[in-house]
Amino acid sequence: MKVLLTGGAGFIGSHVADLLLARGHDVAIVDNLSTGKRENVPEGARLHELDIRSGCAEVFEEFQPEALCHQAAQMDVRRSVREPAFDAEVNVLGTLGLLENCVRHGVGKVVFASTGGAIYGEQNVSPAPEDHPHYPVSPYGVSKLAGERYLHYYEAQYGLPYAALRYANVYGPRQDPHGEAGVVAIFCGNLASGRTSRINGTGEQTRDYVYVEDVARANVLALESGANGGAPTGAYNIGTGLETSVNELYETLRGISGLELPPEHGPAKPGEQLRSCVDPSAAGRALGWHSEVELAAGLKETFEFFSAPKR
Repeated sequence: MKVLLTGGAGFIGSHVADLLLARGHDVAIVDNLSTGKRENVPEGARLHELDIRSGCAEVFEEFQPEALCHQAAQMDVRRSVREPAFDAEVNVLGTLGLLENCVRHGVGKVVFASTGGAIYGEQNVSPAPEDHPHYPVSPYGVSKLAGERYLHYYEAQYGLPYAALRYANVYGPRQDPHGEAGVVAIFCGNLASGRTSRINGTGEQTRDYVYVEDVARANVLALESGANGGAPTGAYNIGTGLETSVNELYETLRGISGLELPPEHGPAKPGEQLRSCVDPSAAGRALGWHSEVELAAGLKETFEFFSAPKR
């Protein structure tokens, strides 16, 4: 299959590219390298250094993809609060331009990187199923939900099948420990460098941590699944269904590192969710997907990546 992969030089996207190539697919990557890294692009994939806001018409013309795997996004929640118009420009208008080109060039399916926690907001039940009320409390969550609604429209209007994958908290090798990074990457970077980590608030807030290779596999299964080769249309949670507190997470990583380096506690972030955990059972039924990497094993792999000598 010819797959156009946006954000393929990034953390999650590069793992998706690795797996697509390993399974024999033809991969073209679009990435503006604002956060992605050229060295993450695997051999065998063609990199087009473009911004998705351009619509990428020239890549559609040249490559003639059969499927779009859309990972590129403005994913910094804090920046979305500071600059909601920029967030919408990338995540809403950028997605719309790609979908328009999918229709023009006869693309057969779309897999879209969405979000679990940011769409559901403060959960009424945990783990949250896909039909949990959608109460995003950040422009980022709003823009991802808008992307899902546009996907539904394009499926209804043009028969374009899609799978929106609502990620839990993704972690693993290649995640950036700087900026608006996941807490696993931040803790690993600090422990690998012997620096003290800060935990916001009590540290009893919980998250559903899912390993990046499991997430990559979900994307590939969605691309390869469905009636007549189309993606099974709908939204699917991609997580473990298990909650882990930030305190537990740090203690596990500290044990892996072998360091006696206790964390500091700072003030809680205003508006931070206390619990975020998604129910992945629908992905099991529709895609045959479930998480395979247990948290301790995934954290060990991640810490070893961060502590390895850099070339």
